[in-house]
Amino acid sequence: MEIIWLLLSLVILYFSAEGLVSGASSLAKRIGISPLVIGLTIVSIGTSAPELVVSVKAALNGQSALSIGNVLGSDFFNIGIILGLSAMIYPLAVKRQLLKFDVPVMVLVALLFFLLFLDFEISKIEALVFIVLFVSYTGYLLISSKKNSAQVKDHDNENEIEIEIRLSKHWTLDILFIGVGLLGLVYGSGLLVENAVIIAGRLGMSEAMIGLTIVAAGTSMPELATSVVAAMKKRADIAIGNVVGSNIFNILFILGVAGLIHPISTPDISSMDSLFVIGISLLLWIFMKTSTRITRWQGVAFILFYLIYFFIKLSVS
Repeated sequence: MEIIWLLLSLVILYFSAEGLVSGASSLAKRIGISPLVIGLTIVSIGTSAPELVVSVKAALNGQSALSIGNVLGSDFFNIGIILGLSAMIYPLAVKRQLLKFDVPVMVLVALLFFLLFLDFEISKIEALVFIVLFVSYTGYLLISSKKNSAQVKDHDNENEIEIEIRLSKHWTLDILFIGVGLLGLVYGSGLLVENAVIIAGRLGMSEAMIGLTIVAAGTSMPELATSVVAAMKKRADIAIGNVVGSNIFNILFILGVAGLIHPISTPDISSMDSLFVIGISLLLWIFMKTSTRITRWQGVAFILFYLIYFFIKLSVS
């Protein structure tokens, strides 16, 4: 029975995230935020909402390993599987802003988490630092977007993203989609965590392993759907921006909120897990620096990187 509820929760998460992303993207477009920034903020935040709900609920229940494991596992899954599959479907053109600013920020955020979690704890002060950094990053994107909107006209990429972001008939529909999407994410995430933990527990998996793999993959389904569809439609900004924005949001905002609600402390998440996230983030940055696009063979490399990590975790669990 738990399998049925688990599958149902994934369906709820997918359609709820779709509603949230559509409503939020339409609302953001109405108020004049640039399409690239929408991809890095609104879309990535919307698709990361399941991770937020799952990690906060886990922190409130004292399941720190599940809370942190979900975030690290999602970040690793986002690049290893989601970008890997997206690049294999269609090589992803690299946008200058992502290379020069957003991807380096993602790498630095992963490194910051590694340093702060060396004592296996995220205190309330450290969580507050995460929140402040997230607000600063998002504020910078919004301000620079407004400032440069009249100057930057990259027609190829901009037009591709404009097709993806459609205005609804009225702003009230945007609010409705956002509200219903959030409610669905809360309910679906609860179903996912409850049934995934039951199933994995019967299989003898640890709480950390459950968070790093099963729950992380489950809560990353909205990112997977968004980026793969974007790649099929040859819209690289959405495919890459969604992943990069989600990875920054996952650590800074999700762990920030969870840590402020309840300090997160667990020895079950090792430094190796953080180092793998840093490693695959650096690999993305290197690929973007050495080529104008993320190629199919680089997509294969991401997937192999993820599989190596997965089998290492299975062997030591």
